[in-house]
Amino acid sequence: MKVKPGLLKLILRILKLTIILFFGISIFWVILYRFVNPPVTWLMISRGFERKADGKDWKIDKKWIDFDSIADPMKRAAVAAEDQKFLDHFGFDFKAMERAIDKNAHSHKLIGGSTISQQTAKNVFLWQGRSYIRKGFEAYFTLLIEIFWSKKRIMEVYLNEIEMGDGIYGVEAASQAYFHKSAADLNQHEAAAIASIWPDPLKWSPTHPSGYVQHRQYLIRKNMRRLGPLDF
Repeated sequence: MKVKPGLLKLILRILKLTIILFFGISIFWVILYRFVNPPVTWLMISRGFERKADGKDWKIDKKWIDFDSIADPMKRAAVAAEDQKFLDHFGFDFKAMERAIDKNAHSHKLIGGSTISQQTAKNVFLWQGRSYIRKGFEAYFTLLIEIFWSKKRIMEVYLNEIEMGDGIYGVEAASQAYFHKSAADLNQHEAAAIASIWPDPLKWSPTHPSGYVQHRQYLIRKNMRRLGPLDF
């Protein structure tokens, strides 16, 4: 079937316009969130519908706390637990990715090699999943936030948007729920306990940890002591 030149020209024009709109909207979105705190994420909405499907009430427990108000142990615990090269890389830790790929090739339990920047891009701008398409968008938004945000802003958004339990998001809501205090007042052990459940916050508890989670908390505290100054 031969495509008419006029139709082909129209298709190419629409495709070009779509690409321009995508880049324009996505860049504007990222720059906007440099100054405006994200009100909600796709994960929060999808989890809310999951709760409703299970017969539970809609719940998004989220309390924003400014970066400078978050206790230093919480920031150190985040870096120690998730991305010890956070302040040195430009969004990607390729050695961590290689280690994750190698381990996943020999294990039924998948582990991730995502940096804090990648997780922030996924949590704020994208849906959950492991498809190559989503991973491609994740890489794109990771580059954008590394270009347009500071490391301080990336960490601030990360700590305020990350899933921390059933309907609980961000370290302030988590601190209030688990330790009945503000994230401004967390000590080293409490911060490590919160960071220890991030890989599976719907199953793990910082206050009633399994033996495995207790070991994670120990390793996080150990890494916190090894970290040098965190210059945000």
